[in-house]
Amino acid sequence: MVAAKLTNAKVRGAKVASDELWFEPNGIIGGNVEAEIGTAGSIPMLLLAVLPICAFAKEPVKLSVRKGGTDVRNSPTVNYVKYVLLPTLSKMGLEAQLEVRSYGYYPIGMGEVNLKVQPTKGLIGLRLMEFGDVEGVNGISVCTFLRERRVAERQADAAMQLLRKAGHRAKVEILYDTSNPVQKGSSIALWGKTTSDVLLGADAIGELRKTSEAVGIEAAQNLLEELRAKATVDVHLADMLIPYVALTRGGSAYLTRTLTEHVEANIWLVKEFLGARLETEKIGNLYKIEKL
Repeated sequence: MVAAKLTNAKVRGAKVASDELWFEPNGIIGGNVEAEIGTAGSIPMLLLAVLPICAFAKEPVKLSVRKGGTDVRNSPTVNYVKYVLLPTLSKMGLEAQLEVRSYGYYPIGMGEVNLKVQPTKGLIGLRLMEFGDVEGVNGISVCTFLRERRVAERQADAAMQLLRKAGHRAKVEILYDTSNPVQKGSSIALWGKTTSDVLLGADAIGELRKTSEAVGIEAAQNLLEELRAKATVDVHLADMLIPYVALTRGGSAYLTRTLTEHVEANIWLVKEFLGARLETEKIGNLYKIEKL
């Protein structure tokens, strides 16, 4: 219903087990919008759904989302959105700031974020075809009410140790969070930047019976896979960027190490809904995604 509030839309059929959904927007208004998930449902996934709408609002958007999950399974972590997705979108002319007021985890959630978006008159193309040289790896390791077990520090140490063995010295911020009094949890997000302005990210979350070291190693391994492939966007960013690329003036192109089902589905969607011309081509061990 956040999209409906942003677009002053008439909505029919938005209920569980509905066979049809009718959504009739009436302009993108913008302004202050509040949303409450009420479970550990993913806040980042909600942001991904409405951010392209916010980009073309008539006025700046301030979206406040409460009582949801910031770091949950099958979703990017909130810090991946903040430190990888949004900086990449800024290269396309979309300025957005994300504030994490409270971290939220499965099963209770209770996370809260504020997203501020400055509307754009038009997105510009993104062309990332050269990997360059890695100039730095950074990250943030978060845990909520687990300081006595050094969870954030152990996640960061395990990640940095693995990255160091691969020749990368990483700087990982350690955040011992106390924002959520009812839900413990942890996450780590890492990102590498190259001399060609490439930004590659990876993340992982803490779960029951999963050691803090395993969380850090998982994120580091995923980032190393991207760096070794010399992709110009990581596998998750590759599909997230497609709606924005489809809405740009002019062409865009970038390289990813694999074509996931999410990439293929998003390409199909923008062709059907927007008539955008996106093509894929294998170049060596990478795949080029290009908007003509």
